[in-house]
Amino acid sequence: MLTFAMGNAAVAQQKKSTLYSFNKAPLKQDVYVQLPLGSIKAKGWLLKQLELQKDGFTGNAEELYPGKNDLGKDADWLGGSGNSWEKAPYYLKGLVALAYTLDNDTLKAKAQKWMNYTLDHQQESGLFGPVKMKDWWPRMPFMYALQSYYEATNDARVIPFLSKYLKYELANLDQDPLKEWGKSRAGDNIEIALWVYNKTGEKFLLQLAEKLKNQSYPWADIFNRNQFDYFGNDYQPKHMVNVAQALKFPAIYSQINQSAYYTDALENGISHLLEHNGQPHGLASGTERLSGKSSVQGVETCTVVEWMQSLETASRILHDVQIGDQLEKVAFNALPAQYSKDLKQHTYYTLPNQVISVRGPHGFNQDYGNGIVPGPYSGFPCCRYNMHMGWPYFVKNSWAATPDGGLSVITYGPMTVTARVAQDAQVTIDEETGYPFEEQIKMNVKLNRPTYFPLRFRIPSWCIKPVVKINGQLVSGVKRGEQLLIKRKWSNRDQIVLEFPMHLKTEQQVNNGISIERGPLVFALKIDEEKKNIKEFSVKGFYETEITPNSPWNYGLLTESGDINKNVTLVRSSIPENPFVQEQAPLKLKMKAKLIPSWTLDYKGTAAFDVPFSPVLSNEKTEEVTLVPFGATNLRVSIFPTIGMPKYTDMNYLENFDHNTSKGLVVYGGAWYYKDNAIHSAPNEDGRSGPGIKAIATATKFADFIYSANISISTAGDAGLLFRVTEPAIGSEAYKGYYVGLNAKAGTLTFGKSSNNQWKAISSSNYPLEMNKIYNVSIKAVGDSFKVYVNNSNKPVITATDNEFKVGSVGLRAYNALVTVDDLNVRAFTK
Repeated sequence: MLTFAMGNAAVAQQKKSTLYSFNKAPLKQDVYVQLPLGSIKAKGWLLKQLELQKDGFTGNAEELYPGKNDLGKDADWLGGSGNSWEKAPYYLKGLVALAYTLDNDTLKAKAQKWMNYTLDHQQESGLFGPVKMKDWWPRMPFMYALQSYYEATNDARVIPFLSKYLKYELANLDQDPLKEWGKSRAGDNIEIALWVYNKTGEKFLLQLAEKLKNQSYPWADIFNRNQFDYFGNDYQPKHMVNVAQALKFPAIYSQINQSAYYTDALENGISHLLEHNGQPHGLASGTERLSGKSSVQGVETCTVVEWMQSLETASRILHDVQIGDQLEKVAFNALPAQYSKDLKQHTYYTLPNQVISVRGPHGFNQDYGNGIVPGPYSGFPCCRYNMHMGWPYFVKNSWAATPDGGLSVITYGPMTVTARVAQDAQVTIDEETGYPFEEQIKMNVKLNRPTYFPLRFRIPSWCIKPVVKINGQLVSGVKRGEQLLIKRKWSNRDQIVLEFPMHLKTEQQVNNGISIERGPLVFALKIDEEKKNIKEFSVKGFYETEITPNSPWNYGLLTESGDINKNVTLVRSSIPENPFVQEQAPLKLKMKAKLIPSWTLDYKGTAAFDVPFSPVLSNEKTEEVTLVPFGATNLRVSIFPTIGMPKYTDMNYLENFDHNTSKGLVVYGGAWYYKDNAIHSAPNEDGRSGPGIKAIATATKFADFIYSANISISTAGDAGLLFRVTEPAIGSEAYKGYYVGLNAKAGTLTFGKSSNNQWKAISSSNYPLEMNKIYNVSIKAVGDSFKVYVNNSNKPVITATDNEFKVGSVGLRAYNALVTVDDLNVRAFTK
């Protein structure tokens, strides 16, 4: 048995390698760096994704989007009269990475056209890009494209070009400070500034990094303290793409200030995001703002690729194994799900439970008629340009060079890496694997001469019994969730074999549902699809396609045994060229399930109702269903209800929002947030909550009760308490049940209901309400009799009768109002 050093403490103790441009003082010294673009070549299924992208939406982007405000020959980034803004930089960021990873002459020629024009037309002041574009932000993604281009070509123009621009930026930021998108995304700018500093040693770049940090949103505060909604109607800090992009900000800045406040902010931020907005594939929802945990809330394609890049950057700085685990989970599940399987289409939003993809409204904060319909023009334009970096960036960031002359594995997959190690020896490591569809990874070493250098391997946290062998000999001390450091003299034809046994596990999701995982893969129900091309574009073979289900989808899983592995049959097959084609999926799970007839499409017919609260009673016959990897689906259920006897909270419910959180409140439309141990409706850009946003305690089920809460309203509009609610969905009247609303501006209380997706007032009363004053509101419901009290008065403000709804959940609602609610208390009457 072989024994080697663990961890990465040795990095800073040895003389730093000069093979690559590592951090100069005073920056953090143990930071890894990207290998030059083209050093890592994809193989197998991963290469197929890049090739499909070349033949699909990236290779045809300029033909698909030929307008002067897009990627046409008259675009402003080529000196034309158009207004491409962020579109061309986004596109080039992915195009350059793809072109040089594939070493494809056609794609390289396309990239060089844009690179050459910009490099040759820098203004004397140092400013670059469209002359009329007075915005720092679009230049940030373009600098990433220039970075990749330089790493691939060593073009001598790039470093002086960037240095001159960054000097201009430092001189002008005080007069023209960061705003909006630039203020949100300045971490990108800082990363490039530090990269140039490590090339040139110019001290002004450190000044620039500090100025950019000081003009940015306080992302470390936001992530550490869960403050996404603490900025009033400022949309930027709660816009999910901004948040995903900013995840790397504290890690980048931690190279300057190594305090735990910055090094821990990424982990804390992700923890907060997933607690309140998490989805099975490891991302937080955002349509486009943070949107809660509902199974029918979506993730934007831009969020997927920006979240990935943030993790890619952070992994080189923080060396936390969990970052690589999270990156693989997003890359192997969320990323392929955003694309059609031929990579000619994307969907702007993808939902955890997406059982139909047709045009129509969803009630999202930013709603688009074709937002979940695959096509080249799905949703808002940003994603059709930004999506191109997903797979190429994953490949180019999968390995990194370490300051002690070694290499570190960030993520695994079929690829080959060629790099310089030790005293300028060239090593090639060939990864033979079908990972994540296989558990074994063989790494074959090629060297011209025996060479001593360190290799670091990420041992996944999910793997219970990892095994590592070198030339057939077992390596000792291999521990899950840690980095394995192997320092030895390597020889040609050495072989490292990593075995990462994958076990099935469940993760609890919204409404007490579950998701199914195996290693880094999430699984979803296999749904037969009916596809209909509803629009053909000018480029042959590119369509907008509606997809409807051609098989039942409304199943609950039978999980009678506590061990999910005893409830599942794993079916393996050979790994095809493209494992993300549903019918060819190399891994399938067979499980027992029952239909839930009451679980249907929602009121709009464009999505399913949220996953019902589990367990769910079903008298249907037991069937066998098939699950496939999440990334292989277009339609899917990935958050499943379980079958069993229902268990609701039906006697007492108390929620006082201690520690600025709650348990089991599910958001339907808009957003709610926690501050000062209370819950608040979150404002949109117009300063209002949005129409009829709801937070439902879906685990509750009350019939006769007293329901009280402390309520304070600070704007026009109404807000108050929901009860006897069933079938909640996104939309103002998208629920069945009763509502008591307070309108402080009008001085009224109203009692009514939503029935057949329509609001019906039952009774109302004038009351001398004041804004920003706390009122204790109490509802007494017995059978068809209802009484509403304010501030513990003996006489009800409203007395009414209605017999439509007998039992259901309690919750909160706001209609274009900002409200603060605390001390929810429900006590059932017993007969």
